Amino acid sequence: MKYRCKICGYIKEEELENDFTCPECGASKSSFINETVDKRVWISEVNPSIVRINKKCINCGMCKTTCENKTGIKYNKGEVLEPICINCGQCILSCPTGALVPKYDYGKVLEYLSDTNYTVIVSIAPSVRVALGDEFGFDSGEIVTKKIVSSLKVLGFDYVFDTCYGADLTIMEEATELLDRIKSQKNLPQFTSCCPAWVKYCEIYHEDLLPNISTTKSPISMQGAIIKSYLCEKKKLDLDKVINVTIAPCTAKKYEIRREELQGNDFVLTTSELAIMLREKNIDFDSLEDSSFDKMLSESTGAANIFGNSGGVMEAALRTVYYLITKENAPSKFLDFEEVRGLESIKEANIKILDIEFKVAVIYGMPNFEKFLPKLKDYAFIEVMNCEGGCIAGGGQPLVPIAKMNEFKENRIASLYKVDKEKQKKSSYENKEIKTLYEEYLEYPNSEKAKHILHTSYKTKKDLLKTK
Repeated sequence: MKYRCKICGYIKEEELENDFTCPECGASKSSFINETVDKRVWISEVNPSIVRINKKCINCGMCKTTCENKTGIKYNKGEVLEPICINCGQCILSCPTGALVPKYDYGKVLEYLSDTNYTVIVSIAPSVRVALGDEFGFDSGEIVTKKIVSSLKVLGFDYVFDTCYGADLTIMEEATELLDRIKSQKNLPQFTSCCPAWVKYCEIYHEDLLPNISTTKSPISMQGAIIKSYLCEKKKLDLDKVINVTIAPCTAKKYEIRREELQGNDFVLTTSELAIMLREKNIDFDSLEDSSFDKMLSESTGAANIFGNSGGVMEAALRTVYYLITKENAPSKFLDFEEVRGLESIKEANIKILDIEFKVAVIYGMPNFEKFLPKLKDYAFIEVMNCEGGCIAGGGQPLVPIAKMNEFKENRIASLYKVDKEKQKKSSYENKEIKTLYEEYLEYPNSEKAKHILHTSYKTKKDLLKTK
């Protein structure tokens, strides 16, 4: 038998006597958990995304159940050489005791912020702006973008940018790539590449589909690449003294930035992690005045802001695909594309632009992707995300009552569409800062320079499935 004290973590590998008390903290027998059968999801000590606080764990098994249901990954500890994790962090959101948390990196960021030798840059992902308010008593889904910018300025960041700029850049590259594939009828369907949990899942379980994933980097990796090249050149910054940080809703982004082929970001902090950081520094978020992003990497269109929603990347891409084919702005159908919106796990639509016809699909959840496999050949473009509803429900988002989780998701989704509706420019090709980037630096979408800086490749990770 194996028993663990849930107060201090002390382990006793013998039966507990009736009058037993913990020799470490004095807790009674009732404070011990029987761990003879380990119901927990297996998490590596070097997992860059997720940490278990053993003292808080009650071995309820909710994390493992969530992992199996949300990702489809099923195995028992010891069956494989190392834990299989796609770093999505959904187990964090379902843990009833707070025993699972994102791996915190904010302490290291604070150290750089206090060192005047470094220029510290930060960018904010779309879903952060409709979720951080949950941590500070704002209405669910309330848009707090300008207060976030102010809070980051107070923390001492030298530049505060919008990752939506990187999202618009992603669309310019990805839409161009999609149109080339449709015309050549090669490597279809094209899958989106924004979700690192999905990409890793595909590398583990579907190496045959790797040529189908868009080679465009995700928005944060796009943003990081441009910051560490174009921005540093324009601002004459010493690259060795630049620290680039992204605030994201996603624990898998902490894994993504460690990939050798995706350099440019030094740290990812989750939404919930930023809240801890602000509290630790005694910053009264509610009382902050509004501030605006710094110039150069901060203009964004409505298309970029809906990236955080399931179907948002698809809708954003189709607006630009329409323009690339017709040289005209997208009609209302593509600006309010109901077929790919909402919390349904699989959404499909037929597209016709002039004489070009193709089918698209939007999927979240790896088990849902597996169900869709037989239909792949009928589609030209498929958005895949791991988390239910998209990035708005990422593992790094604030914890909310499990019973109200859908309500919070719906409010966040609605708020991102509200941002889109209020934006004068709806499509990525309208972003003036992106136009300037191509004119001054990249030439045109999918140019050789753009491919070198903004595109990537994928490698099989099926070795993770090796058994002992």
